[in-house]
Amino acid sequence: MKITFHKLAILVLLTSFLACNEAKPDKAETKTVTYQENWKSLEQYKIPQWMKDTKFGIFIHWGPNSVAELHTDWYPRWMYLDDGIINPQTGEIINKKPHPAFAYHKAKFGDQKDFGYKDLIPLWTMENFNPTEWVSLFKEAGAQYVIPVAEHHDGFALYESSITPWNSANIGPKYDVFKALADEIKKQGLIFGASSHLAFNYNFYNQQDYFDTGNPEYADLYAPPHQMGDSVSSDWLEKTWWPRTKEIIDKYQPDILWFDFYLDRPEFVPYHKKLAAYFYNSGVNRQKEVVLQTKNFKFESYPKGTHMFDLERSKSDKILTEYWQTDTSIGKNSWYYAKNWIPKSSKNLIADLVDIVSKNGCLLLNIGPKKDGTIPDDQKKTLLEMGKWLKINGEAIYGAKHWKIFGEGPTRATQGHLAESRDKNFTTEDIRFTQNNGNIYAFALVPSTKKEVSINYLNTSNIKIKSIELLGYKGEILFKQTEDKLIIEKPIDASLDFTWVFKIN
Repeated sequence: MKITFHKLAILVLLTSFLACNEAKPDKAETKTVTYQENWKSLEQYKIPQWMKDTKFGIFIHWGPNSVAELHTDWYPRWMYLDDGIINPQTGEIINKKPHPAFAYHKAKFGDQKDFGYKDLIPLWTMENFNPTEWVSLFKEAGAQYVIPVAEHHDGFALYESSITPWNSANIGPKYDVFKALADEIKKQGLIFGASSHLAFNYNFYNQQDYFDTGNPEYADLYAPPHQMGDSVSSDWLEKTWWPRTKEIIDKYQPDILWFDFYLDRPEFVPYHKKLAAYFYNSGVNRQKEVVLQTKNFKFESYPKGTHMFDLERSKSDKILTEYWQTDTSIGKNSWYYAKNWIPKSSKNLIADLVDIVSKNGCLLLNIGPKKDGTIPDDQKKTLLEMGKWLKINGEAIYGAKHWKIFGEGPTRATQGHLAESRDKNFTTEDIRFTQNNGNIYAFALVPSTKKEVSINYLNTSNIKIKSIELLGYKGEILFKQTEDKLIIEKPIDASLDFTWVFKIN
């Protein structure tokens, strides 16, 4: 058949038309999701794969709190507690003795009427702060994401704010600390997050006429005058908390947004759906899947499947179906730097990381820099030891998934908020599992002092093993599998620190 130029042109156009129509279903399948301020819409949210692949992050508590160097976690609150310790949930006095920080502040800095928390801010000198060195250390530690505190309960913003004059670009260091960290985190290829603890600011300070907290002139820092324990006012939520939260989202575009407790109080209910929809849509607008991390301490403020669940200083005792996170500190007794900081060992932190990952979670580990911007040597040592271990064993952690069971052994995590202090140390019988790229990884959390490592679950009834490697060791690994257990012969010439990882084919 003779084809004229005219017919050929028609055929080309028809072919192009059909090709375009065939591509439309693919476009429909990848249609961008936008979120409305209702739970049905927010249930469309899925924790992105990039978050599920990350297992280890760094949290940074640093600011004017660090100046005090003792009682630093809630120093702005405790330094005013002359009548005792007040329960932040009820406003009731639970200990009628003054907090030790009250007398400490008076002796070190002066009377709280004349030298209040506001006067500590100029002493936050941070003259040795080097964000490049910080982030390089985090990378060397094997961290994949970093979440600096944007603003803590004290109400002081570590970023340049158009909402409050009490910010680091205006008072104190005269520097946008948060931006410097955000820029460097992104520059070095790590995932950037932001944490907000501002919700508790409304009831954080003990406001009394004989303290500077009772002076309305400082209401932007100490919150508007009210009785401690009062419900958070709708006016403060509308004019302070929500605009400042939006400012962090809009100006700094974090990929992870983390919230502390008090967001889960009834007064914040009108903002729960609003916050999630606004943040998720901000990610949609810049074509980035983002993650909202919150706690459900007071009550379930965010239903399952609409956010990422965070446990503070606590772990799960089982595999959770939804990806989750533990946030804790290298300091057993502190988040901010303190002279009496009691560090956790890298050995225990690595075992905790493995335990968490085996249950479908990740670890956000806090550091507490000094007021001058240096990270203490003991904290550096811990991070570098964890990084050395992850360089050898990272294939069993990064991108790994939980297996059909998390592990075996006598030690179980204590459930509940701030429960880690009740956890028992792992033993040589505690084994954890992950899977990645078709392999099973068995972790001996505490290497056995015996000649053999026994794993009951890996018997011939549950799995048929072809070969076993010990990560970080180049020699042959001998093993025997029975109906009751797997017995691995320990190589006598293996020189490995901390948890041992067996790669099972």
